[in-house]
Amino acid sequence: MSKLKELYPLTFVDVALFCVDEQGLRVLLVQRALEPEIGRWALPGGILKPDLDASLEAAARRVLGTKIGVDISHLEEVRTFSGADRDPRGWSVAVLYCALLPRDQIDAVAKNKVAAVDWLDPFHIGHRLAFDHALQIEAALRLLQNKVKRNALPLHLMPELFTLTALQRTCEAVLGRSMDKAVFRRRIKGSEDLVETEEFELGRQRPAQLYRARSGFLFE
Repeated sequence: MSKLKELYPLTFVDVALFCVDEQGLRVLLVQRALEPEIGRWALPGGILKPDLDASLEAAARRVLGTKIGVDISHLEEVRTFSGADRDPRGWSVAVLYCALLPRDQIDAVAKNKVAAVDWLDPFHIGHRLAFDHALQIEAALRLLQNKVKRNALPLHLMPELFTLTALQRTCEAVLGRSMDKAVFRRRIKGSEDLVETEEFELGRQRPAQLYRARSGFLFE
């Protein structure tokens, strides 16, 4: 058995699940209900189970479903964290995934092995996190920001229908800074990922055109 342990270190999947609300960009954290690191906040995650998981991505989806009851539309691998000191249970490997969902589609409820859940500011968490999850959040946030800087549109963070102003605010929330409206409109002009609808959002000012994401859109 000791030889098997040498061949198979603990393998985890962790998920940085982002959304945008009225206050800005948020990442979902769970409060651990069991040791190690009981009571501390962490990214939702779990151990790979080869008898249940066909792949690491399947493991990440299972973890989100069993721990917080979330079904996600966008999931991508960020990077791997490993070492003898990142987890007190022993030498381990953790594969980090980044996930995006509109806030109005998430009903995150603490379920299996989770004491509580909360949406927190990824720029200023305010908690000492379990394991190396502070570094993991930084890595996932960096990936998300770099994509938006390359003009990828984070449409998985948007509701089904949205205005261009709302989309700009979402991009600003991801980047952590404001953007010039004219520059932003030039960047997205002619984007094949945006579909103009015949609906409008009514407000105090003139009606705003509503858009939706192209079917099969990929955040690349």
